[in-house]
Amino acid sequence: MNSSSYPVQNFIAHPHPHAFHAMNALTREGLVVASRRNMVKASLAGMAGLSLPGLLESRARAVSNGDASPKAKSIILLWMTGGPSQIDTWDPKPDRPFNNRGPFGVIKTKLPGVHFCEHLPKQAAMLDKFTIIRSVDAKFSNHAPNIVFQTGNLDAEPRTNREASRYPSIASIVAKHHGTNDPSMPPYVGFYRSPSHIAFGGYLGQQYNPFQGNLASKLPIYDLVGTDSGKKTNAELFQLPKGLDFNRLNDRRSLLKDIDQIRRDIDTSGTMSSTDVFQQQAFDLLLGANARDAFDLTLEPSSVRERYGSHLWCQQALLARRLVEAGVAFVTIDLSYHTASGTWDNHGDNIPPYGGISKGLKPLLPLFDHLLTTLVGDLDERGRLDDVLVIAMGEFGRTPVMGTQASTDGRDHWPHVMSMSLAGGGLHHGQIIGATEKDGGSIKERPVTPGDLAASIYRYFGVPLSTQYVDHQGRPRNIVDQGTPIAELGL
Repeated sequence: MNSSSYPVQNFIAHPHPHAFHAMNALTREGLVVASRRNMVKASLAGMAGLSLPGLLESRARAVSNGDASPKAKSIILLWMTGGPSQIDTWDPKPDRPFNNRGPFGVIKTKLPGVHFCEHLPKQAAMLDKFTIIRSVDAKFSNHAPNIVFQTGNLDAEPRTNREASRYPSIASIVAKHHGTNDPSMPPYVGFYRSPSHIAFGGYLGQQYNPFQGNLASKLPIYDLVGTDSGKKTNAELFQLPKGLDFNRLNDRRSLLKDIDQIRRDIDTSGTMSSTDVFQQQAFDLLLGANARDAFDLTLEPSSVRERYGSHLWCQQALLARRLVEAGVAFVTIDLSYHTASGTWDNHGDNIPPYGGISKGLKPLLPLFDHLLTTLVGDLDERGRLDDVLVIAMGEFGRTPVMGTQASTDGRDHWPHVMSMSLAGGGLHHGQIIGATEKDGGSIKERPVTPGDLAASIYRYFGVPLSTQYVDHQGRPRNIVDQGTPIAELGL
């Protein structure tokens, strides 16, 4: 990530240990952009990482075998980094004592007898288009937001398993086995503040890592507590050094001449395999206008941009809609200002931006409510909602009793249960799945596991649940870890 895009501020350390210690958070890793030359290097490595050569080859092979192309399905994952409180969002407990129910009131929803937190009125009014799962089992998930739920694997927990970061993300497996819906677009795009907030290709290889959307689009720059700096990123991924332009790069001979050394650098790291006809075709496709245009919000009508709003997260949601329409299969948006444990980590420990329920969570909910319902409504009006599944969730829930860490109304981590929201994808909606006990702290009925979520996503994309991948020791591993598709969704 370009460090100039997101200014770093000093904050008091979190009073409890994070999973990030083992991730070498202060060590530069991956494609570090430190110069214009490195930017070209990053751009080309990103192109190599789109898995287009393999996709083109596999699709050509499928056509020759008479197989149908995969359906043009997509997912937009709104990742609520830090873990939102289930009680103060989708599973309120209004009849409980204050230190359990929290400071918010409740409102009726479109579904009779179902109530939401008062700060989610737009989603409440549209609940016939949503499914809320109130019984998500997060017991094996921890404060490494990118691991267990974004991989669907219970062993992908870095505090107990040093191999955790090698488990491929669900999105990366989709990128490999479903691929992009348009060969000129990457299959997997991520907008994220920190690599600890999103999952990568792991055992599958760097070519299935997310294409970093932050570097390809012009977006507002926010500080770690959510203050807009008034500046914007400059879409540097599509900026080329002096002397190079897209016309030159489109010519294969000029391409080979201008980037020969860069290709050798990338080949050394194993990111790009040897040139063949499919790789050459992939370069031609990626250097066209489709990808650049999809990341360009100025091409969106001003009325639509105004509808979404100018906030960073809303702009990313609009970009996600543009990207899935252009052919991206999986988009993950990290809904966090902070690069550590995440903006939804509402302990109430008076360390910005964590806050408690009143000070930390309350300002997020109207923004999230607007973002989510605007995205779903826009997809519906454009006739795309049946082909795009929108998922909103974090890594775990929060404690049923407030006042953790000497706070007034903070809630600590609570992996025993959490809630999540889904809409679209042509699935069955207008329902509540599962239930918690009267204090909202444990599952009463119908537990849903990370493996169930993964199996549901693979079924949605048409990826066989028996699919395996090979780890670094050559052992086959199943993509589904103890899970089955969620039948209530029609999967």
